[in-house]
Amino acid sequence: MSTSQETWNKKEREKKKQKDRKDKLERKQERKVNAKEGKSFDDMLAYIDENGNLSSTPPDPGKMKKIKLEDIQIGVPKQLPADPADAIRKGKVTFFNESKGYGFIKDLITQESVFVHANGLINQIKENSKVTYEVEMGPKGPNAFNVKLEE
Repeated sequence: MSTSQETWNKKEREKKKQKDRKDKLERKQERKVNAKEGKSFDDMLAYIDENGNLSSTPPDPGKMKKIKLEDIQIGVPKQLPADPADAIRKGKVTFFNESKGYGFIKDLITQESVFVHANGLINQIKENSKVTYEVEMGPKGPNAFNVKLEE
């Protein structure tokens, strides 16, 4: 005598599939009933108001701004060359380890901390020294070079 090949799990899965099919068919019929046939083209249009929000009413022509085609910039604007006088900054050495040859300078204007290596020094510096320096971007952030003691 052989047992039935249909287990309880198989029966439950089949019941679930049947229920899902039935639910899907009901939703499909409900959509058909609630669908509004014959929408006009004007009902389907959406407009964007002056604030960038979607609206069903067309924008007021009096509020429209005229923009010249030449004023539209596509892409990144060209960067003007930096003034060499702006490149020289002033700061105060907050930390410098002479044995390892590196430290940090705090910019007096922006209060930004800038890394300095012994290779970028012109004069010997110590902690709390006032210095002038230039900044370049390194792989890990801004680096100071041409570091001189301030007179």
